Amino acid sequence: MTHAPVWLFDLDNTLHDASRHIFPHINRAMVDYICRHLEVDEEQAIRLRQQYWLRYGATLLGLMRHHRVDPRHFLWHTHQFPDLRRMVVFERALRVMLRRLPGRKIIFSNAPGHYSRAILELTGIVRHFDALYSVERVAYQPKPAIGGFRLLLHRERLVADRCVLVDDSLANLQTAKRLGMKTVWISRSTRQPAWVDSRLNSVLELTYRRPAGIRH
Repeated sequence: MTHAPVWLFDLDNTLHDASRHIFPHINRAMVDYICRHLEVDEEQAIRLRQQYWLRYGATLLGLMRHHRVDPRHFLWHTHQFPDLRRMVVFERALRVMLRRLPGRKIIFSNAPGHYSRAILELTGIVRHFDALYSVERVAYQPKPAIGGFRLLLHRERLVADRCVLVDDSLANLQTAKRLGMKTVWISRSTRQPAWVDSRLNSVLELTYRRPAGIRH
């Protein structure tokens, strides 16, 4: 890849820290939703959420496949926040990194559109992205499912070997690599699987460290 790439950025725990406040809130909301709509107790709801997340990579897919849950209803009710502005944790240098990074930039997130747009606005980075692919825009085929990747590539008229996926999930990066993309893993792990081209502690390191073959 000697030309400027197309960067596909995951959102949560890649461009901002969702683990501190946002993920605990979403997890509680999902458990509450499952309790109410599947009429199970909290213990069963927690078990189902974890089981579907491990099996499909997203709780939503399990609920759709096994319980005919309306994905729009589920995503709306599990992504409501009392004060999202105070819950978002991100590095101010993120805007500078994105501005300096050559090539088109696209958000590719398993989160719903209303939430993803709110995060991009609150962090002040929305103008750096050419497109937002939330889970609705890939026909509810969240990463690591290959169908969502293919739909994005088709709609943007991209070839995989022009793209770099930047993500905190190894499963998502493995799918990207199978398609021929370059991969950047945002993690503090000391390991680096074969399907990871570059491992960075922080997405901010993209300013000076990029996978081999990508033009600086």
